[in-house]
Amino acid sequence: MEYEDSRTIATPEGIELALPLAGVGSRFMALLLDSILQGLIVAAAAVLGFVLLGDVAATIVLSLGLLFAYLVYDVAFEVRGGGRTPGKRAVGLRVVRDGGGPVGLRASLIRNVFRLFEAALLYAPAIVSILVTRSNQRLGDLAAGTLVIREPKAERATFTTPPARVPAESYASWDATGVNEAELAAVRAFLQRREELRPAARRTLAAQLAARVRPRVAGVRPGLDDESFLERLAAAKESRMMREISESGHEEPDIP
Repeated sequence: MEYEDSRTIATPEGIELALPLAGVGSRFMALLLDSILQGLIVAAAAVLGFVLLGDVAATIVLSLGLLFAYLVYDVAFEVRGGGRTPGKRAVGLRVVRDGGGPVGLRASLIRNVFRLFEAALLYAPAIVSILVTRSNQRLGDLAAGTLVIREPKAERATFTTPPARVPAESYASWDATGVNEAELAAVRAFLQRREELRPAARRTLAAQLAARVRPRVAGVRPGLDDESFLERLAAAKESRMMREISESGHEEPDIP
């Protein structure tokens, strides 16, 4: 069974974001896919050790393979892969901090050390915890302050070409890879709701958002006003998504 619970968080820019939470079903599927890959890693380490090396060296190699497969694997992918192991990426899940930010090394290490203990008990404590907690958190998530969320399908399906009023040449040289998902969601929310805001609040919120993300975007010409900058940032990100669709041949790319 999969649940459609969500967690609403308020960004520093004053915008509320709804994060769709992953349930037991999707998390189990991601775990299954990762377990297959981890098993292959351990098998490769065993073959390498016992076929090519002596008993002592083989034991060391196998131990390192187990450590990598069942701890380093998850931590490395979560920290360096935007909160997604290969299994989570395939299912459309992501690990984030409970405030919506990217997961760090310390948090990922805590949640995955706890996972080893949960695995020893056949994940029974993890399943119970996911079902009874408000944010679908297993014990490792509670200890680390993390959430597992589902990639919003609606957002992935609504990418369109940049608006005609934002010329492509005005952001063609920008490098916006430093802007994360939560920040981009805040920018999009502002652009969608700005007409509902009073002029003073609109200017203030645009300035706050621009001040937060502008240092992470390379190639922006000096003197560009805050709202125009945010329009071009959103267009640059969407343009990148369209290029990925074209290059990969897939209809639904990963969120940038």
